[in-house]
Amino acid sequence: MQQNIHDAFENATKQIRQACDLYEGCRLDQNKYEVIAQPRRIIEVAIPVRMDSGNMKVFTGYRSQHNDARGPFKGGIRFHQDVNKSEVKALSMWMTFKCAVIDIPLGGGKWGIIVNPKELSEWELERLSRGYVRELYKYIGPETDVPAPDVNTTPQIMAWMMDEYSRLVGKYSPGSFTGKPLSSGGSKGRGQATAQGGVYVLQKILELRGEEINGKTICLQGAWNAGLTMAELMVDLWATVIGISDSRGGIYNEKWLDVVKLSELKKNKKSVTDYDDADKLWEKEVLEKKCDILIPAALENQITEDNAADIQAGIILELANGPITPEADKILETNKIDVIPDILANAGGVMVSYFEGVQNDMNFYWEEDEVQDKLLKKITEAAAAVHETKQEYKTSYRSWAYIVAMKRIFDAMKDRGEV
Repeated sequence: MQQNIHDAFENATKQIRQACDLYEGCRLDQNKYEVIAQPRRIIEVAIPVRMDSGNMKVFTGYRSQHNDARGPFKGGIRFHQDVNKSEVKALSMWMTFKCAVIDIPLGGGKWGIIVNPKELSEWELERLSRGYVRELYKYIGPETDVPAPDVNTTPQIMAWMMDEYSRLVGKYSPGSFTGKPLSSGGSKGRGQATAQGGVYVLQKILELRGEEINGKTICLQGAWNAGLTMAELMVDLWATVIGISDSRGGIYNEKWLDVVKLSELKKNKKSVTDYDDADKLWEKEVLEKKCDILIPAALENQITEDNAADIQAGIILELANGPITPEADKILETNKIDVIPDILANAGGVMVSYFEGVQNDMNFYWEEDEVQDKLLKKITEAAAAVHETKQEYKTSYRSWAYIVAMKRIFDAMKDRGEV
């Protein structure tokens, strides 16, 4: 894969700057931009782990806490070999705006460890997870900073981390982490929440445009949990998946791909490229195939100024965080390709994480249909607000998603005396 040369935090600040220039309340008071353009705190830790060989290895971890004007910091934990400080800062900033646009009382944070978890045994992974919490537990907690799963982190890892935090503070604290297994205080519906929220957002925006999912052709980049679940949900609504990729490559069949077979391949730890009846592609090539709806569900900076002009989709739904650079956004807008931005499109995960925290506080747990009803109501209200504002002001979905969020953040900061 081509090395990524785009700085995630620089891209995030460009997006905020562009929205700030459109929003009168920020444009006339540049101090507001200054106070949200940087995280409140960046913590870097060294995590010593005894490996199965008996040798010690030290891993680098980060925590970025961006803004807590509307509530405790909230954000996922990423285990990936390409994690870096810029990425973690950007993701914490996007999370602040994500929580605000869907109107839940949380701020933005992000964790990351530089590690390829596929190279660790289960015992090494557990020791790393617990060691990370030992380094950071004084800065987190249910009323301060609540982490959740992200790339390469699982409900099991969240359970280990919650257990370690509980030991360190001397009491059972299920609300210290979300995305946990049901046996450890998790919420029903959390596993597919990111994808389900994306489906609800897409359905609402298509409905407001006089369209529906039935009959649409779909290409996805990213066949991990969120992307593959999204594919399954879209097929249930009579859409047709024609292209998909994972880290080892992609496949394309202009008629259809059997998502059930693809799910079986991934469950058996195989690649989508092991699928028989399809053209083989390199991973990012799937982004350029003609389709009605393109869903980037992998990592940041996948659509850039280098390939944006080759995109042939009608709509892009950002299920990943930051998959499109600001420079690419301009090209897509010129080509009249609407982008449903990440801070709205993939907010289902953090919304159900918020529901999980509420249930932990009450020690009373909802059935899955109640979780789905609450998710549907909140996220479609957010989608409708962004769509209606876009129609009124004739600008991009991204700009008005940020402006809706920005107003709520600044209102909270003003009421608290911070601006």
